[in-house]
Amino acid sequence: MTLTADVSNNFQSIGKRNVVVLALATSILGPVAPISIATAGLAGQTLLGNGHMMATLPVTGFNLGIGLGAIPAALLMRRVGRKRGFMAGAGVAFLGGLVSALALVYGLFWLFAAGVFTIGTSYAFVAQYRFAAADYGDEDFKAKAISWVMLGGIGSAIIGPQLVIYTSEALAPYSFAGSYLAICGVAVVGMLLLAFLQRAPTAGQGEELDGARGRPLSQIVRQPRFIVAALVTISAGSLMSFVMTAAPLAMIACGFSVADAAMGIQWHVIAMFGPSFITGNLIARFGKERIVAVGLGILVACALVALSGIELWQFWLALILLGVGWNFAFIGGTTLVTTTYRHEERQRVQGFFDFLVYGFAALASGLSGVVLNLVGWNVVNLIVFPVVALAIGCLVWLARQAPQPVSA
Repeated sequence: MTLTADVSNNFQSIGKRNVVVLALATSILGPVAPISIATAGLAGQTLLGNGHMMATLPVTGFNLGIGLGAIPAALLMRRVGRKRGFMAGAGVAFLGGLVSALALVYGLFWLFAAGVFTIGTSYAFVAQYRFAAADYGDEDFKAKAISWVMLGGIGSAIIGPQLVIYTSEALAPYSFAGSYLAICGVAVVGMLLLAFLQRAPTAGQGEELDGARGRPLSQIVRQPRFIVAALVTISAGSLMSFVMTAAPLAMIACGFSVADAAMGIQWHVIAMFGPSFITGNLIARFGKERIVAVGLGILVACALVALSGIELWQFWLALILLGVGWNFAFIGGTTLVTTTYRHEERQRVQGFFDFLVYGFAALASGLSGVVLNLVGWNVVNLIVFPVVALAIGCLVWLARQAPQPVSA
């Protein structure tokens, strides 16, 4: 259906307001990730004792929650809409935070792990804010909208650690229970903020209105463009998770302090989201594939810096490059996948895409410590090269394919 000029302008105007709401919601609800990742392992040690092999299981559970929650989140939003679906996701965060806090008070490790898994499931909704922002406007607007939402990550990178600092002993002697109650608080604020999302008044813009179900998912994911978008985004996300997880452990092993490691991770997180000020404009000017390639090249630079030595500045610079490279490749890959589906197909494809991306990132996070302990920091970084080579090869292969319209 062709939109009239007035309806199209109204559609994009509401879309821009929704992008602002989603960016703010990312800043408010995004901190559930740094809170959980920063405290879950330590809380696990508190419950089980230092050095226990299962202590970091809640961290892995958080990452698994994101991957396993992606498809159910997308299916729920297909049924009830973005606004209600995102508000429900905030409700899941509230439940997860409450369960985790109670588990810490009563000393129940497995209940705590289940609570953190639930928080991870709620983050699967947050991860899809970028797709919701991309649902409005033309191709140039999609890239910018995704970037604007990703900018909210800067707020979460600041708010999350500060909440941990001020709440970790708020319910002493139950360490970190206050931090998980803080998640309940941000969930309530986020839910109220998401209530301001508006639905564009456009007949035919949703499968709920026109009854169209679109092509089978199996047909969509066989498209060369989807395959490459998934592979490059998985590569960037998995490498970021793999190297980032190992870096603090390697820094401690090299004699640096916990504060040094924390500072490196803080700069890394800022580098992950800071470039979003310009990434959308760069994609609009130079194209999605080129920006993905640049991001992958920066990941190679990260590995080269890390392999050049083990001074503090080398760890920090490598982590900064890791964040910037991930930003370019992740936003570029996300924008690329939005060109592979029609509007009525979006929730199924987006959910499956995030299931792949975050599922592999969780696997990479779990393997990172094992590889570091078995073969060392240098091998962790050497693994970057073949993964990037595969991703670059996929981009070259895509460039040689005949273009296919999404309506095919």
